[in-house]
Amino acid sequence: MPRVYLSPPHMGPDERALLLDAFDSNWIAPLGPHVEAFERELAARVGAGHAAALSSGTAALHLALQILGVGPGDEVVTSTLTFAATANPIVYQGARPVFVDVHPETWTLDPALVAEAVEDGVRRGRPPKAVITVDLYGQCADHDPIREVCDRHGVPVVEDAAEALGATYKGRAAGTLGAMGVFSFNGNKIITTSGGGMLVTDREDWARQARHLATQARQPAPHYEHTEVGNNYRLSNLLAAVGRGQLRVLDERVAARRAHNAFYREALADLPGVSFMPEAPYGRSTCWLTCLLVDPRAAGVDREALRLALEAEDIEARPVWKPMHLQPVFRECRALGGEVAAGLFERGLCLPSGSSLSVADRARVVDVLRRAVRR
Repeated sequence: MPRVYLSPPHMGPDERALLLDAFDSNWIAPLGPHVEAFERELAARVGAGHAAALSSGTAALHLALQILGVGPGDEVVTSTLTFAATANPIVYQGARPVFVDVHPETWTLDPALVAEAVEDGVRRGRPPKAVITVDLYGQCADHDPIREVCDRHGVPVVEDAAEALGATYKGRAAGTLGAMGVFSFNGNKIITTSGGGMLVTDREDWARQARHLATQARQPAPHYEHTEVGNNYRLSNLLAAVGRGQLRVLDERVAARRAHNAFYREALADLPGVSFMPEAPYGRSTCWLTCLLVDPRAAGVDREALRLALEAEDIEARPVWKPMHLQPVFRECRALGGEVAAGLFERGLCLPSGSSLSVADRARVVDVLRRAVRR
């Protein structure tokens, strides 16, 4: 039987038609009409004033920190339960990450610990230069209490919504809950451009600065003139064309992933020691990935045994993110808490969740899990 992947790309006819349009127009290099249209359409979709199409979500985060003036010696607070791409741009700027634990009822940043981190910096006379919230596995962080403490102390919030395009928080779209928001269009995301990302903001000057820095910070001169160091971070016209097609079916892709999540919850509800990532009452998750928790004492198996049972049947599953404070590269960084995130990593498993996942493949996943727990 064919392999079942965790979250593969899901393409349709619109993406192909728009890609061929870009190809036939010979707008192959970065920039072009599809880039500008993709920026407009995505900004309108999430309700942001402006957008800058970039080569990756990591690039978008990096530019956000550059725009905010993050530099050597600064501290930036962020979640420990995330992919390394959230933390790496902090280090690119010579700053130091401060990792904060997550709340067990949301798996996202614990607002009380964020407040503790911010207020500790204020007491030391070195408030954080920024806070990067993380919308995890399609679920928004609890932004209101985080924004309240950050606004009180003049600390800007950057929203890492790489995994959450299409999610909402109290009716507001993911990506629009901070001073700047970033999305990823990597191949495993809800919509993909193969590789790509977007920075969104309501400030026109910041969007303009992001585009400037992303094109090697070239000055408007007939020759190549540079007064600052820039980056090669712009999205190509070809990939933007694919993104426009993907954006048209975003609601369908989210609905499919939420349906997978509901199916898994119902089909596995009676298994001892198996539970799922909670959906926070303040918003609507995209369920980018469906994540379950395994209690080995009740289930008789641990997370790794379930993963290996699935792999033996050619089904891809992965542990939840290994917390950043446990990563060797960040072992010298300060962390507040960490026990919740460490426990989720130890017991958490991400199941196949792609929007193209078939009913038969979902049934295969459930069958393997039920047999593994029964054993």
